[in-house]
Amino acid sequence: MDKFRFLEWPVYHDAKRVVHSVFAITSKFPSHFRIELGSQINRVAISIVLNIAEGSGKSSDKDFSRFLNIAIGSIYETVAGLDIAKDTKLISSEEFIFLSQELFNIAKQLGGFKKKLKSGL
Repeated sequence: MDKFRFLEWPVYHDAKRVVHSVFAITSKFPSHFRIELGSQINRVAISIVLNIAEGSGKSSDKDFSRFLNIAIGSIYETVAGLDIAKDTKLISSEEFIFLSQELFNIAKQLGGFKKKLKSGL
């Protein structure tokens, strides 16, 4: 087993960068939105990174793929939370578009990872 192999993966670093962007944005929410919506968006964004890392430590490709699916689900949840933030004018359309594109790129990378796992890496 490679020791913490996820630390070398571009998708892991891209996901961490999104987490930092999300933190910067949600920290500006008014307190009543920061506690509920901001906290939820932060948690699901973190979930993307943590599931990539946790999955990388699994002993089978099937288990790893399951964690990549969870990470992809967290991407969708993050986009939905950001969409609500946009609709309630907590973030700009530009911020939403930028983060959605970043998250789409991460989802594509994870999808490619899953294909490699299926083909036996």
